[in-house]
Amino acid sequence: MPREKTRPVRRSMTAEHKAALAKGREEGLAVRRYLEALESSRPKRGRKRTAASIDRKLATIDGQLNGADPLSRLHLLQEKKDLEEERERAGDVHDLSDLEKQFVKVAKSYGERKGISYSTWRTAGVGSAVLQRAGIARTRG
Repeated sequence: MPREKTRPVRRSMTAEHKAALAKGREEGLAVRRYLEALESSRPKRGRKRTAASIDRKLATIDGQLNGADPLSRLHLLQEKKDLEEERERAGDVHDLSDLEKQFVKVAKSYGERKGISYSTWRTAGVGSAVLQRAGIARTRG
């Protein structure tokens, strides 16, 4: 006897479910943006380059370009481009205050929902003062 195919029941999401999904997306975006900004503004290892040291290196590269073989010239051109971009970025000051405010608003509920502990936030680079403002308590366990 052949089985009769049944159609899956189409269910629409409730307004509450849609709102919860939207809230989750907004919270995740705020957390992601803040963590990415922290990562990009973290100091790099080694001696920090100054605009003057970058300019000196660029002048050295310009002098080397004239007599360079094609492959060396290619690498020098790339290094020059990288240094010019670094010089442009050197003046950029990262203002995290807006991203931090958004993070503080959502971090507690996001962390509770995703099971993220205080120590994990700290390991990810979030400062203890920021976590305190977000209402995320340091717990023992």
